[in-house]
Parts: sequence; structure tokens; C-alpha cells
Amino acid sequence: MKSKFIGEIIISFLLIGLLIFFINPLDLLMPQPLHPFMAPFLVVLFIIFAGFLWKETPGDEREQMHKFIASRSAYFATIATLISGVILQSFKGEIDLWIIIAICVGLLAKILGLIYGHIKH
Repeated sequence: MKSKFIGEIIISFLLIGLLIFFINPLDLLMPQPLHPFMAPFLVVLFIIFAGFLWKETPGDEREQMHKFIASRSAYFATIATLISGVILQSFKGEIDLWIIIAICVGLLAKILGLIYGHIKH
């Protein structure tokens, strides 16, 4: 269990680092022409990360509570960040469609997950 925990943290930090390379506002970290070569690496890291998420099976109630708290915190932080992005972009008069799509997908996934959990359990 501990190795899965460490592995998930390492993959998460690798994803964060790679995404920071994509932001790269001053071309200090990674030149723009290398972004197409980074995209497959991002996909592979995400697939590994998704594998950790789908394979996890918490053993006891305490472990389930820890996963629940982490998932709830991540969901709230993500939706709050995206909504903040919509608010800030609305002041500029240009709202990125992908932010709206990401919020809607997150909310729909939450709803479908609740329905699935209610039906299955």
C-alpha cells in the first residue's frame, strides 16, 4: 500500500512539473517548439496516473475516509480554480471555452459518480 501511495505522489509531481513546462511564459524552461514532443509524455503520465486512480481499493474505513477527504479536496480546489478563471476572464471580456467545458465535465462527473455510487451500493 505504501509503495502505491509513494508512486501516486511521484506521478502527481511529475504531471505538475510537466504542466509547468507547458505554461512557460518567458521561454525559460522549455522552448515552444518542443511542446509537441512533450504532449505524448503528458499523455503517458496521465495514463499512469489514471491507472493508480482506477486500481486503488481502500482496505478499511479509515483508509476510505482518507481517500474521500483527498478526493473531495481535489474536486473543490479544481472547480474553485476554474470558476475563479471564468470570473477573471469575464472582467477581460474573453472567456476561454475550455474552462467552461472543464467545469461542466467536472460537475457532470460528480453527479454521475454520485448516481453510480447510489445505484451500486
